[in-house]
Amino acid sequence: MGLLSLLLFLGTLVVATNGSPEVEVVHQIHPLRPQCGSAGTHVHGLSCLSWRFGVEAHNIIDWKTVPRSCKKYIGHYMLGKQYRKDSKAVVDQALSYAQSLKLAGDGKDVWVFDIDETTLSNLPYYAHHGFGVELYNATRFSKWVNEGKALALPESLRLYKKLLSLKFRIVFLTGRPESQGNVTAINLKKVGYHTFEKLLLKGSAYTGTAVTYKSSQRKKLENEGYRVLGNMGDQWSDILGTHIGNRTFKLPDPMYYIS
Repeated sequence: MGLLSLLLFLGTLVVATNGSPEVEVVHQIHPLRPQCGSAGTHVHGLSCLSWRFGVEAHNIIDWKTVPRSCKKYIGHYMLGKQYRKDSKAVVDQALSYAQSLKLAGDGKDVWVFDIDETTLSNLPYYAHHGFGVELYNATRFSKWVNEGKALALPESLRLYKKLLSLKFRIVFLTGRPESQGNVTAINLKKVGYHTFEKLLLKGSAYTGTAVTYKSSQRKKLENEGYRVLGNMGDQWSDILGTHIGNRTFKLPDPMYYIS
C-alpha cells in the first residue's frame, strides 16, 4: 500500500487473511510528512537520532519531555517506516524465541504484555500533543483513554495471535488505573486482542514506582503457579526489577519515559 510509509496510523487497522497488516485509511491524524534517512536536528550538540538511540538503550533516563527541537524528528519517526521496522525486528526475535519453546500444556505458561505503546497505540493522542514535547497531563490523557479509541500496534497484534496459536496464555499488565479496566478491556477486544487470561491494573492506593508495581504483579502471577516465559513492554520499567520472566523484549518508544 503506497500510503503505508506515509501514514502508519491513519485510521482503523485491520489484519489481512494472510496475517499481514494493512491500513484502511479513514483520516489523517497529523499533517506531518514522515522523512527517512535524516540524522535529525541537533540538541545541545547531540543529534535527535543519537538522542533517540540513547533513550532506547536506557543511557538517557529520567527525562520529562522530548527536546523541543526534536519534535518534528520524533514525529517523522513515529509516522514513518522506521518505527514499524524497529517494532518488527523486536517482534521477529520474540516470535523466534516463543517458537523454540516447548510448553508444559497445563495452561500456566504466560506471556506478559504492557498495554500503552506496546499492544495499544496512543499515537493519535500524542500527534496532537507534540509527540512527547508537551509535559504529561494525566487528566487529558485519562480522557483520551476513556474514549477507548487506541489502535492496535500491528506487529504486537501479530505476535499476540501467534502466541495464542502456540497455546500461550496472555496477561496484560498495565499502569492504567483499575477504574479504567472496563474501557481498556473493551478497547483491547475491539482492535483484536479478544482473548486473555488476566488484565492487571494499578490500584488507586498504589504510590510506588512502575518497576516495583510490575515486579510485584509478576511475583503474584508466579505465586499463582504461572510461568512468565516472555515479557514485553515499551518502557524499561516494564522489563526491569524482579520476576521479569525467562526473556524480555523492549519495543521502541521515544515519546515518554516512565520510571
